[in-house]
Amino acid sequence: MPVKNITAPKSGTDRKTSAATTPATTDSGFEITRRTVLTGAGALVVSFGIPGVKRARAKTAGDKPPLMPDELDSFIKISEDDTVTAFFGKMDMGQGVDVAIGQIVADELDVPFKQVHVLMGDTKYTVNQGGGSGSTGIQKGGIPLRQAAAEARGVLLKMASEKFGVPADKLTVDGGVISVPGTRKKVRYGELIGRRHFNVKMTWNKKYGNNLVSKGTVKPKDPKDYKIVGKSYPRNDIPAKMHGTFTFVTDVRVPGMMHGRVIRPPKAGATPLSVDDSSIKAIPGVRIVRDEDFVGVVAEHEWNAVKAAEALKITWSDSPANFPDQDALYDHIRQAPVIKDKSKDKDIGDVDAAFAKAAKIVEAEYEWPFQSHASMGPACAVVDIREDGATVWTGSQKPHYGQACLAKFLGMDMDKVRAIWTMGPGSYGRNDAGDAVMDAAVLAKAVGRPVRFQGMRVDGTAWDPKAPASVHYGRAGLDADGNVIAYRYLSKGFDRQHVRAREVHPRETLSGQLVGNAAKPLLSFRNPEETYGFPNKRLGWQIIPQLLDHASPLRTSHFRDPVGPQAQFGSESFIDEMALAANADPVEFRLKYIKRKIDHQVVAAAAEKAGWQPRVGPANKPGGTSTVSGRGIAYAQRNGATVAIVAEIEVDRATGKIWPRKFTVAHECGLIVNPEGLKLCIEGNVTMMCSRMLHEEVTFDKQMVTSTDWATYPILDSLKAPETIDFVLIDRPNVMPKGAGEPSTRPMAGAIANAFFDATGVRLRRAPFTADRVKKALA
Repeated sequence: MPVKNITAPKSGTDRKTSAATTPATTDSGFEITRRTVLTGAGALVVSFGIPGVKRARAKTAGDKPPLMPDELDSFIKISEDDTVTAFFGKMDMGQGVDVAIGQIVADELDVPFKQVHVLMGDTKYTVNQGGGSGSTGIQKGGIPLRQAAAEARGVLLKMASEKFGVPADKLTVDGGVISVPGTRKKVRYGELIGRRHFNVKMTWNKKYGNNLVSKGTVKPKDPKDYKIVGKSYPRNDIPAKMHGTFTFVTDVRVPGMMHGRVIRPPKAGATPLSVDDSSIKAIPGVRIVRDEDFVGVVAEHEWNAVKAAEALKITWSDSPANFPDQDALYDHIRQAPVIKDKSKDKDIGDVDAAFAKAAKIVEAEYEWPFQSHASMGPACAVVDIREDGATVWTGSQKPHYGQACLAKFLGMDMDKVRAIWTMGPGSYGRNDAGDAVMDAAVLAKAVGRPVRFQGMRVDGTAWDPKAPASVHYGRAGLDADGNVIAYRYLSKGFDRQHVRAREVHPRETLSGQLVGNAAKPLLSFRNPEETYGFPNKRLGWQIIPQLLDHASPLRTSHFRDPVGPQAQFGSESFIDEMALAANADPVEFRLKYIKRKIDHQVVAAAAEKAGWQPRVGPANKPGGTSTVSGRGIAYAQRNGATVAIVAEIEVDRATGKIWPRKFTVAHECGLIVNPEGLKLCIEGNVTMMCSRMLHEEVTFDKQMVTSTDWATYPILDSLKAPETIDFVLIDRPNVMPKGAGEPSTRPMAGAIANAFFDATGVRLRRAPFTADRVKKALA
């Protein structure tokens, strides 16, 4: 991978960047510098208003409207060459969100898609739209961009109307060219705008983050008029990644930069008592950094930093056995005190009275482990602290909150700190990328030079925030005719945000806690999201204390679809168990109780596409040593979207290995902006959840996490990836787009679990379904 040098900004100068290094460029080679983005040399700034367009006096480049959500210029720029830049305050995790945003902007502006360049996640050029969060990239992040593009088109039509003396509604627009029908009069957008700003006020809802909405006076297009939205355009990043020319955060280099590593304790909760400086004297150019319980090293050369981190002798305090035996984890969860009780979070009817009248009671428990993000590579960040401000390059999916975190740590005003999102080795939740920012910041502050911190594999597996372990309880009451009259589902586990996913404060990071910041947990979980219309129904959850409250390798936070897979693993497995008790086919049982029309359609569509043949009970009975096949279905809602999945698996009874052979996914998420992009996103969700459901489980002993690498934290082998993924994409153009980044993650575990039961006649209720666990269950 080629390394690209990035010149650190000096006081009064600007930073120029190369194509894939920061969101200030695009991978198509279009270069965006401060000059081209903000003004253009010797800019004439024109102030536009709607209604009416006013010519303004010549202004200097510094008169560009401030970066605020109530300014059109904060979202859209059109250059003299007709290039459109969309400033997007989120980022892309490899799902092609930037492509979809480009389609939305191009359609509203009536310009070719290839003319739109999306600049993402740079706090200098984009307002805070929440980063990658909750599958809201298009669902919520697209709203201000669509509104701004529509407004910009309206402004340009006003300008052309004034230029030609023709009412705006009599003009036509095609490919960014405004024409007077029946004449040769035409003008390009770039000719109209020149080197000027829009200077148009938008109506802003005064919210930052996911819920930021900014609107103009021009109404966006009716979906029936879309020409670009709804079509498939390829991702921009694939060619450079395939050819090894893409620049990741690990490739960022700043002049004068040092390389850093952090030394973690051998036991969770241990603190450094003394550090032997002489133990690394033989390694040249190394400096030791100690700040309270934080110990790290920096060096002129990265390999020296690696060697020093391994060789540095530290005397650590003793630490008690903070963790239970791994085999006792779920008993610990069951017996642990409850620190937040929402066991009656959603209550319909009189559940207790209905259970008292039931002719049959069905009960089951399900268990889900701690899981690590285990991103492709450990996180990296570069921090450059100067007297006049600071800059961080980060792979975090929330760069604006990383900016806030760094500002708090340094005691600087937010506008003095710039965060530049640069693609990292992985994301999908609160992984170790946020920790890397603080690791680099603590080191850079101590040595007074820019520092590039990159973790080792153990940092990215053992020490990243974990998806919480949990136990799930299902209980149902049926009458004499097999109708469900009472239903209760309860989840009990660790907080899904013991460290907040937004990373807005040093306390949300490992190093931030090591230098003296106590965690401030959110204390939350979630219920399954479905619309089963049982007449008496109770959903709820309970939170238990962390095993170690401070600087723990088992501290918990968001992983892709936070706690959705585990909640729905139990609930959708239990729905199948209820169906069996009611002597019903699993699909027919679901369709009988699902209340929401679109959910009903999605489940039916998945079953039809998969060729589902109704039957009661499993296809195979327990016993034997042959390879057997089974099918299972599960459904869920997520962020307004609805997904149903039919899994078809093969189980080798002799080895215990499961091959998740085929999946049929019916997916509804309102308006589909890019069908092929949606399919690729679903494929990623399906494959990732196969790994989580069949392999991934954080192991630990009483004092430390023992999952430290790919051998101790195995993931799905590409040779055992699904052979086929079929799709039913339900497009609803008149319904606003809903989140699609995570919904197909949610029902996957339940679908696989139900397929396993169908194949073997044995119900397995503890994830993951590892080969050893399967062999034991089938013995």
